[in-house]
Amino acid sequence: MVRNDARLGVAGATTTRASAKWTWDYLAWLMSYAKHMPTVEKHTRTDTGLASALRVSVARLSRRLRAERDPDNELSVGQIAVLAALYRNGDSTVGELAAIERVQPPSMTRTVNCLDEGGFVVRRKNAADGRQVVVALSAKGEETLAADRRRREAWLAQRLRELTPDERAVLRQAAPILERLATS
Repeated sequence: MVRNDARLGVAGATTTRASAKWTWDYLAWLMSYAKHMPTVEKHTRTDTGLASALRVSVARLSRRLRAERDPDNELSVGQIAVLAALYRNGDSTVGELAAIERVQPPSMTRTVNCLDEGGFVVRRKNAADGRQVVVALSAKGEETLAADRRRREAWLAQRLRELTPDERAVLRQAAPILERLATS
């Protein structure tokens, strides 16, 4: 049923009125749908919408930051997290590190063993309780952590410079709240 129809406004065009009408109807529906789609601003007005938007955004930012790791760093993300926990909290037992990182103690023992073998941490007796062994950050572990952080923080600082002062002010207010959510 394809024929030459000059009434459609294009001389020599081969189409049918039905397919042209369907195309126009579809485009009208698509434009209407796009016009009424919820924006991020509308979506985040509810707590559930905010939770969804934050989950996606934080996951994307986390993946992007992991991609900016120091290429010479041989440690896994989990091992770097343990070094960071030791940096933040000081000497800790394996059990304390497991609780901080929310993993089982046997898993943390394996991670600490690998870090110890690589010279990134040292084990020593607890000064307050000689029966207990604590894990401490070694000089090599501290330098590895610093190098890894420098690269990622440089990338993020550049992205922050691209924001407006008002946007940076909002992020300054949000940072402690996000930290509280992450550690709750």
